[in-house]
Amino acid sequence: MEPGQQRLSQAIHGHGSYDSDFSDDENCGEPKKRKRTINEDSLLKKPFQKEKYAKVSHRRVAAEELDREEARNRRFHLIAMNAYERHKKLVNDYILYYGGKKEDFKRSGENDKTDLDVIRENHKFLWNEEDEMDMTWEKRLAKKYYDKLFKEYCIADLSRYKDNQFGFRWRIEKEVVSGKGQFFCGNKRCNEKEGLKSWEVNFGYVEHGEKRNALVKLRLCQECSFRLNFHHRRKEVKPKKIRHRTEEDCEESSHKRSKLSSSKMQTSKKKKGKEHSSSEKSEGSDNENCDEEEGTSEAELWKGPLQETDEKSQEEEFDEYFQDLFL
Repeated sequence: MEPGQQRLSQAIHGHGSYDSDFSDDENCGEPKKRKRTINEDSLLKKPFQKEKYAKVSHRRVAAEELDREEARNRRFHLIAMNAYERHKKLVNDYILYYGGKKEDFKRSGENDKTDLDVIRENHKFLWNEEDEMDMTWEKRLAKKYYDKLFKEYCIADLSRYKDNQFGFRWRIEKEVVSGKGQFFCGNKRCNEKEGLKSWEVNFGYVEHGEKRNALVKLRLCQECSFRLNFHHRRKEVKPKKIRHRTEEDCEESSHKRSKLSSSKMQTSKKKKGKEHSSSEKSEGSDNENCDEEEGTSEAELWKGPLQETDEKSQEEEFDEYFQDLFL
């Protein structure tokens, strides 16, 4: 059989094709080209490039990759939340996983304290050097509040005066500016400003289980003064009387000084007269008259000490003026 007929019979029975005679030559070059590309892939591979799985990945590898992706998404959502929303989400997740109620997470405020509570617990009416030893932050806070108080006059609570029980406290800045306790009545429920009197009271009190005493000053009207002295009378502080120098006093002091100077001059003349000779008898009679005058002046000198009024400086006069004003 000829070769052309043989190829035709093979094509009919499925053992051949209608390709040309030169098709075998083209197919012969393909295996060489494929080997060349495999060799080139090993050279062009990057060091950090992951290998391609030729087969289906293992279940463990797939689970790790899924967990990694889930953690990445969860972290992104947590960062996007604020602190309160993040706290709520964590609490809800805890309740869903372990069970329980939200009321179990509410904190009790029984032991909560504000700055005012701390000051009330550690406040002292008077601070001594011994009290400032071993200072904690609570005591430092109370001491800082104590330093801001004005301790010249007190504010009194006279509501229980019939039981002989009184309450005193120092004034704050607002009360000092308004004049409460100095130009107005020191009773916290009274605002009278006429007929005020100053009183000194020995205030006895119990503080932190220790009995103490303090001498305080306060100004009260007539009605509140009656309440303060309901059981026994306290000491009233009265303004000191200041003697103002007049022109007459100045003249008297200058006159006395002139007398002293004249008496000294006369005594010196007397000593000189004794040394003179006896021929000057006429002058002696005049000296006798002068001696009588000197004796009278010396007698006046030895009657008592010289009463001289000290001149006060301007600062002392201002201090006395303000002292009368504040009483």
